[in-house]
Amino acid sequence: MIDPTTAIRRRDLLAGGVGLTTLAAMPAWAQQHGVSPRAELTGPDITLTIARQHMMIDGKPYHAIGINGSAPAPLIRLREGQRVRITVVNALDEETSIHWHGLLLPFQMDGVPGISFPGIPAGGRFTYEFPVVQAGTYWYHSHSGLQEQEGLYGPIVIDPAGTDPIASDREHVVLLSDHSPLHPHAIFRRLKMQGGYFNYQKQTLAGLLAGKDQPLRERLDWGRMRMDPSDVSDVTGSTYRYLVNGHGPADNWTGLFAPGERVRLRLVNASAMTNFNIRIPGLALTVVQADGQDVRPVTVDELQIAVAETYDLIVTPTEDRAYTLVAETWDRSGMARGTLAPRMGMAAPVPALRPRPLATMKDMGMGGMDHGAMASGCSPEHAAMGHCQPGAAPEMDHGQMSHKMRDFANAPGLPRTPVVQTVAPMPVDRTGEPPQGLADAGHRVLTYRDLVSARVNPDTRTPSRALTIHLTGNMERYMWAFDGVKLNAVTAPIPFRLGERVRVTLVNDTMMAHPIHLHGHFFELVTGHGNHAPRKHTVNVAPGGTATFDLTADSEGDWAFHCHMLYHMHAGMMQVVTVRRDADKGAAA
Repeated sequence: MIDPTTAIRRRDLLAGGVGLTTLAAMPAWAQQHGVSPRAELTGPDITLTIARQHMMIDGKPYHAIGINGSAPAPLIRLREGQRVRITVVNALDEETSIHWHGLLLPFQMDGVPGISFPGIPAGGRFTYEFPVVQAGTYWYHSHSGLQEQEGLYGPIVIDPAGTDPIASDREHVVLLSDHSPLHPHAIFRRLKMQGGYFNYQKQTLAGLLAGKDQPLRERLDWGRMRMDPSDVSDVTGSTYRYLVNGHGPADNWTGLFAPGERVRLRLVNASAMTNFNIRIPGLALTVVQADGQDVRPVTVDELQIAVAETYDLIVTPTEDRAYTLVAETWDRSGMARGTLAPRMGMAAPVPALRPRPLATMKDMGMGGMDHGAMASGCSPEHAAMGHCQPGAAPEMDHGQMSHKMRDFANAPGLPRTPVVQTVAPMPVDRTGEPPQGLADAGHRVLTYRDLVSARVNPDTRTPSRALTIHLTGNMERYMWAFDGVKLNAVTAPIPFRLGERVRVTLVNDTMMAHPIHLHGHFFELVTGHGNHAPRKHTVNVAPGGTATFDLTADSEGDWAFHCHMLYHMHAGMMQVVTVRRDADKGAAA
């Protein structure tokens, strides 16, 4: 899958005066021994220079965009309460930008070209200046074109102003990402030609005969609906290398520990298109922070980290041996792998990839159906009225079901555009379920409902209004949007009054999960925890599911709101949220 137009040639390296020793250079925080204070960019004044370079993955050189000569970019370490000035120098031959993902700051400093500032032109520079008003694990990345896919991302750690309530003896940043030898625009062109272009895990006759795939009848039903249940991830291990701190699986990034230590792992999913399932065989994972916000400790064996999310974990290895950090892709087409060990050079067994998941009728938005009644063909209410006999099971016509998915009865306001290929007939809240493919993991898996804020939420008011937003798409034409309208066709932003409290429900009318990110704000997930609802800046909305959050629009300005699957955003799943003062009162509502 190497595109000859982007493959690195030996004469390119010689012409550029780049030796393999230079190519192998990594920021010290990402090297085998984990976080190193020498690699951290700190203090009130920081300079970042963005330029094209190469990076080594599993012993091979690849094109990349980096910062200060390293890809991934350097770790920025700040302290809550300080003020920081970050000057970004653009040494590229194109516009660039840096967005501070999850940081609360003035919108002019948010770093989204065309929304919060003009962008940084080729050869230019821009100084971001803002107060640091929070603590936790965050990250930064380009918001220009598809540069993020080329390596323009790095971690941010903000220490609390006082004593850290999360006690640990040692910490490691674990930055997960995906990288391809294909140029990102080449990837996008292939997706536009065929939405399932990179899916090499389609169902086969051999799988049917071996009983590993769907039964023949179900397969025929999906065929009549012209849908592929194996199409879980748009871009897969057929072109991606999956990385831990810039290292491929063969590189075996290693973080050290001493037996008995409490080790804090700061997980960041900086990938373009990949959700990862995280586990460390032999170790329990205690989740203590989500999206930089402290949560009550919850212990699990596995969790899924969606694109753009962060989780902080505590692990306590007591044995003098190595442990494998497994970051298996959600479609099981590949794996990022690292090691926790008491000494360098150690390794533990690496588990094989598990069978790839298949989409279900629930992923098609049919989760609210009474499947018992469907099986009998007669609901208890209709049987009581004498309209039918229980046990009379009609044949399920999934072709008609496909037409029902295009019925706009559940979303009468959606436009009849090509970007609305399906409308989920019965979407349900799936925040209490293990993420896609993990329902039968056989051990404890984190769900959103397991997350409980460690502190009372800063705003406990009842929302004054409700807003529903549909996540829509067309896989055949690779088009994505909010409410059936792509960003380039939006005529007005999504308006909020400064200070108002709004309940927002996201309805996923597609068969793909979408990690939805709102800039400049945190919101509280409505998961039954009252005033201790988990606060997040990104929420992964399951296929055919819903997710609801309460938002206090407390930061005036224009803010990006988008799916953080990079190619979904690029294809149109993005809008602008405006927060304005009440014109009549001239003050916060």
